[in-house]
Amino acid sequence: MDDHGDDWAPWPGDMSNGWPARTAEQWLTTARYVRHAANKVGPELPLCLPGEPNECGRSAQQHAVLWGAVLKARAHHIIEMGAPTQEYGAWAAKTIYRQEVDKLRAQSAVGAELE
Repeated sequence: MDDHGDDWAPWPGDMSNGWPARTAEQWLTTARYVRHAANKVGPELPLCLPGEPNECGRSAQQHAVLWGAVLKARAHHIIEMGAPTQEYGAWAAKTIYRQEVDKLRAQSAVGAELE
């Protein structure tokens, strides 16, 4: 995991994707929370956010995205290992996951409209 930022190309200037913009400090908080959650369900991730030991030079936003993907993979592994059958695991990983993503997107859209 130590090379997590080495293959990322520079990001474009506007990375909001239509969502409300976050400050650098908000991204740092998010990245720390996501890394903490991923650490709870798998091997520890390195300390390398801006200002931390082993700083890699990538932004907190890039870390939040990367560690979000790591957390998603670790959660998927928990589903696979805990499901009584492959079919149940596939249902949870797809159907329940999609329902939750749809809810989060709807909540984010409402929040974007209020700003």
